[in-house]
Amino acid sequence: MKTISENACFGGTQGVYSHQSSSCNCEMTFGLFLPEEAQNGPVPVLWYLSGLTCTHENAMTKAAAQGWAAEHGIALVFPDTSPRGDDVADDEAYDLGKGAGFYVNATQDPWKPHFQMWDYIADELPALLAENFALDMERQGITGHSMGGHGALTLAMNLPGRYRSVSAFAPITNPSASDWGRKQLTAYLGEDESGWSKHDATLLMAEKGFDGPILIDQGANDQFLDLLKPEALSEAIAKRRQQAIFRMQPGYDHSYFFVSTFMEDHVAFHADALYAG
Repeated sequence: MKTISENACFGGTQGVYSHQSSSCNCEMTFGLFLPEEAQNGPVPVLWYLSGLTCTHENAMTKAAAQGWAAEHGIALVFPDTSPRGDDVADDEAYDLGKGAGFYVNATQDPWKPHFQMWDYIADELPALLAENFALDMERQGITGHSMGGHGALTLAMNLPGRYRSVSAFAPITNPSASDWGRKQLTAYLGEDESGWSKHDATLLMAEKGFDGPILIDQGANDQFLDLLKPEALSEAIAKRRQQAIFRMQPGYDHSYFFVSTFMEDHVAFHADALYAG
């Protein structure tokens, strides 16, 4: 693992690191904020998964998360959204290929050799973090924006017991029924839709739900509302009687102005779960 940068931040440290990923078969970069408390022992962990076109850097610099995390003594992990490198397959469209890993393990060429983002986020990166930093991996929460909200919700419901809490900002909630999903799931996983269900939060909610609290914020003026399909997940939550808070925020769009506005609420929400019991 290489240290790219480390900066003092709200009494703690905002670092950027890279390593050779066995899952993605390329060099991967991630950001990690460690609060001051990490100097004295392991601290709880909050994962932030970013959306389409993003790298590790977008949320790290735009989400206004570190100050709130420092207040609660929580570490923040900012992974990249896809594999990178000259030999990594890509597409001319912004919503497929680099920057658009969709948090799945690709089974189709040309994506299969590198696009193993599910394994990277679920297994490889947590192991690397546990080995190298003062993190309490028994206390993890996960959140994300847009494609990252999709990833956060699907990981949380597919890995029972891993995360104490999950939240999302404007998540892609029903990708198997949306143009933001069908295109990518077909490309990465193939045309057999039976393999898509574990990557659809609405279908997972109907089948499994989540054993813990959920918080979702959606901007009512989001320019991508029809692609995100928040009503599908909301209906599934209600039908399951899942413990959840689902808020439509009047006037807000899909941008990081929206994310940063409600970040305080999300970090506090996760802190309540991470420090409970």
